[in-house]
Amino acid sequence: MTAAPSRIAIVGVGKIAVDQHLPAIAANPDFTLAATVSPNHPGFAETPHFKTLDALFASDVAVDAVALCTPPQVRYDLAAQSLARGTHVFLEKPPGATLSEVAALVAEAEASGATLFASWHSRYAAGVEPARVWLADRKIRSAAIVWREDVRVWHPGQAWIWEAGGLGVFDPGINALSIVTRILPRPFFLQTATLFTPANRAAPIAADLGFRDTDGVTITMDLDWRQTGPQSWDITVETDAGTLALAKGGAVLTLPDGEQHAQDEEYPGLYARFATLVRERRSDVDVRPLQLVADAFLRGHRQSVETFDE
Repeated sequence: MTAAPSRIAIVGVGKIAVDQHLPAIAANPDFTLAATVSPNHPGFAETPHFKTLDALFASDVAVDAVALCTPPQVRYDLAAQSLARGTHVFLEKPPGATLSEVAALVAEAEASGATLFASWHSRYAAGVEPARVWLADRKIRSAAIVWREDVRVWHPGQAWIWEAGGLGVFDPGINALSIVTRILPRPFFLQTATLFTPANRAAPIAADLGFRDTDGVTITMDLDWRQTGPQSWDITVETDAGTLALAKGGAVLTLPDGEQHAQDEEYPGLYARFATLVRERRSDVDVRPLQLVADAFLRGHRQSVETFDE
């Protein structure tokens, strides 16, 4: 007998929810959209809409799961409230504003028996798993990350991203870290960091970071939100067998014997994973990318740069 689809609510109806979550849910037979929640968005025809999660839970609309697409600063209470009801929780990246609150959510999920899924969409880019497999048997000599984009294009009008807890340029940068923590075979940690913060903002607009792994291999990271023209989302790994390159955020993999292309399935892949976790009553919460960002804020030198205004 086939199980009924999980009834899921989207909480936080912004660009990422509209562009990625809603199409992925619509295409996945394991889920049906039961409701949307947003204080600002008007919702969609034929789908129940609520201003708050409290209002949804007080209604007669039944939900089995929620996908939290809100800014990370407000996500803990929403997730905790859902888990306490036994409702499965899908967390957009980053999983929270702090590591401590994510740890608390893990304990709350275990106590409730509900699934908690900390999603990292860039890990589901087409080139990432083939890259991980290829690197597993190689001697790695160095790695470099260049993640440069135009914040005005990708995050227009999103004031929260510049506030404390909003991560600034690490909001896209954490995507790169989610890939590198997946594909490199050994743990790595921060050694140096400089964070370039606009004089009128609380979060950095650019950063230079240096990591090393447990075997002494160096990893550099160049983040910048001031890029104009072509955008750069590139990871290069030098090995004893030649160079591995991931471009376009992990979508295109180039190995010494040529370029590999495959269809990108980032958010469909996330929802397939969430469906499996719900079915097996398990959680998946990898905080390594968020740990590295937290380390950058803990250890990094701050340098003030010109003000940023949209």
